[in-house]
Amino acid sequence: MFAKRLRNASLQQRLVTAKEAAGWIQDGMTLGLSGFTQAGDAKVVPRALVDRVKQTGEQLKVNVYTGASLGSEVDGIMAEAGIINRRLPFQAEKRMRSKINSGDIIYVDQHLSHTAEMVRAGTIDPIDIAIVEAVAITEEGYIVPTTSVGNSAIFVEHAREVIIELNLAHPLSLEGVHDIYDVGPQGKRQPIMLTEAEQRIGTQAIQVPLEKIKGIVVTEEPDTASSIVQPDEETATMAAHLIEFLRGEVKAGRLPKTLAPLQSGIGSVANAVFHGFLASEFTDLEVYSEVLQDAVFDLLDADKIRFASGCSIILSPEKGKQVYRNFEKYKDRLILRPQEISNHPEIIRRLGLIAINTALELDIYGNVNSTHVMGTNMMNGIGGSGDFARNSRLGIFVTKSIAKGGKISSIVPFVSHVDHTEHDVDVIVTEQGIADLRGLSPRERARIIIENCAHPDYRPQLRAYFEEACERGGQTPHVLEKAFSWHTRFQKEGTMLEGQTIDKATNEKEPTRV
Repeated sequence: MFAKRLRNASLQQRLVTAKEAAGWIQDGMTLGLSGFTQAGDAKVVPRALVDRVKQTGEQLKVNVYTGASLGSEVDGIMAEAGIINRRLPFQAEKRMRSKINSGDIIYVDQHLSHTAEMVRAGTIDPIDIAIVEAVAITEEGYIVPTTSVGNSAIFVEHAREVIIELNLAHPLSLEGVHDIYDVGPQGKRQPIMLTEAEQRIGTQAIQVPLEKIKGIVVTEEPDTASSIVQPDEETATMAAHLIEFLRGEVKAGRLPKTLAPLQSGIGSVANAVFHGFLASEFTDLEVYSEVLQDAVFDLLDADKIRFASGCSIILSPEKGKQVYRNFEKYKDRLILRPQEISNHPEIIRRLGLIAINTALELDIYGNVNSTHVMGTNMMNGIGGSGDFARNSRLGIFVTKSIAKGGKISSIVPFVSHVDHTEHDVDVIVTEQGIADLRGLSPRERARIIIENCAHPDYRPQLRAYFEEACERGGQTPHVLEKAFSWHTRFQKEGTMLEGQTIDKATNEKEPTRV
């Protein structure tokens, strides 16, 4: 069995322990780690590095580049150990988030399609060691990735040295599902010849010179399972609104009956909305996305999706067991690509995607905040939502209209942080309804967002703000001294609703006493 995984005999001499591999990492180095949304991430060498620092007490800081988030037992313990100096381009771990917001970790939030370009151009610190998970190593010494591709290929290409984590926990049937393609340097590259989601244009493994492979660590540890929350009544309602909207687009002749290739962002809400296609009449669907979550495989099982192209696979525990026990069943309907390709504006625009991503908050003009709570504290990062929203045929953002039991309105007069401007947002969906913003002026957008998408408890306040702003005039009317008053009210009173405060002892609403 092991010979099927490590097929280059000469590389057997480079088998080492995780502890030995971690010993090669020195203070000030920059590491490129495989992994995209907890899938296919380097696991045992980073943990061995943490153990080393704890045992020796040495002062060590490294820069960590990844594809996206790593498993909590990698990102989290590295953050706790205080060994990360700079982290990019995305994370989703509570302990790391805390360190970022306290200023202990320098965090660079990037569009996920941009990291490879920066590595290639040398505009960020060069990579000393790439640590990449593999399901197999070919006769040539090439790396066959596991459940994600992410930035692994560009890290391997530009790193000074490479450590491979050969993970026996992943099924060998993953081999053949990857399509590794390098766009080349800017100014010299050719068009990316992808015109359909199922096309292959690259290789099935990451090419690497044998002399660059410093060591191979054998592991047997599965990915961290997804913590996706299953659909609820509100997300089912949101899905119904979206399906009805898409029916209208088909009836108007703007979309074919098979729609257009679909993209869905990471997260419970987007995944749940995607589930709405199960009960719809739409079939022969295509997916061209980053992360392939439970909903994609449920739709594959129901023969709703014909083909899915992504960058990584992240599944709940039960779905993961089902999929990986029978991976051959899915293999001819899947491709995993580098994130530079899955998120590339050229491909997104050419294929004419329908992009469905999650908003943290949005304002009455359609600007979207995906990243910062109250404009200040980083949540996870922008991820790939910007790559898709700006370049897709339809840039759709979904969110529940309220949060924290109604204490927060997800629709506010002015977002506290802008990730996606109104120019990149075509459609807003909440459980209250849908707002098609295409071709509308700012004032028209405000009216339809307030009336169709805002929660009824907050509509009077939004109408009052908008009416006062319109009295002052302007193309995009605002009352600047009140634009962030909802956020400051929440910070002072525990709720965005006017005329109420929250008794923090009982967590119940009380009338505001004047």
